[in-house]
Amino acid sequence: MAARRAVVFAYHNVGVRCLKVLLAGGVDVALVVTHEDSAGENIWFESVISLCQAEGIAFVTPADAGSPELLAQVRAAQPDLMFSFYYRNMLPALLLAVAPAFNMHGSLLPQFRGRAPVNWAVLHGARATGATLHEMTVKPDAGAIVAQSAVPILPDDTAYEVFGKVTVAAEQALWQVLPGLLDGSAPRRVNDLSQGGYFGGRKPEDGRIDWSQPASEVYNLHRAVAPPYPGAFTDAGGQRFIIEKARLLPLLRSELPAGLAVVDNCIVGVCGDGRALAISSLLADGEPVSPAQLRDILDACRGQAGEAKA
Repeated sequence: MAARRAVVFAYHNVGVRCLKVLLAGGVDVALVVTHEDSAGENIWFESVISLCQAEGIAFVTPADAGSPELLAQVRAAQPDLMFSFYYRNMLPALLLAVAPAFNMHGSLLPQFRGRAPVNWAVLHGARATGATLHEMTVKPDAGAIVAQSAVPILPDDTAYEVFGKVTVAAEQALWQVLPGLLDGSAPRRVNDLSQGGYFGGRKPEDGRIDWSQPASEVYNLHRAVAPPYPGAFTDAGGQRFIIEKARLLPLLRSELPAGLAVVDNCIVGVCGDGRALAISSLLADGEPVSPAQLRDILDACRGQAGEAKA
């Protein structure tokens, strides 16, 4: 059988790994559509552009996935199949009509449809997630399921750590089903949209800590957005503090008010249920904050509050 031609929309680590799977499987990748890295984003992931340059694959970086120019380029490539691997823009109906298209989503569909699925899974305390390859439709994450691979979410895993597992799951799912996609025998399973839910994108402001919440919820927020994501944050004394590393204290209960505190020369975050997070790395303006520094800031805050009451 002649090599099947594909157009691939790809970005991020999943884009790199799944593109490598296609190449290893003998797919003729005629064109890759990707993104230019944003100067305002923390680029901690691998580059699809670098892979294309190393492999001699033609690539484009259109600002608009719905542009007539891109549609013409994709049609000119004459693909038998199309794939989307963590490409950030929705593909319009005219593009999807060019050839059968498949998307790799970072959850076990129909759970956690939409944007930032790994972060949402960690935030909600899910115990497992994975990667799902599914048929693309105009409605996002709604097409029939072709392949899935599951991974555990351990109690102390951050979203960054889970994303690494999901990247491997995506590679495995695609590798296992690729022969069936190429010869037309790949299975299809109904994606039951009555199950799970749809989640939107997350913004840095969504990382603001509400210390009145139970410690388990605050801890899940920290895990969901810990660096290299923007991080869970709180404000005190006119400064913004970002939790870089923390763990949930299983037994300690505190009579201290909710919020940041220094106990036995250790930084803790006291939560609404009296339980606390042990914060081993707290940042302000990108620099580590010591327990002594935080104590001085909190003491100054209390002093100002006392003067205001007087």
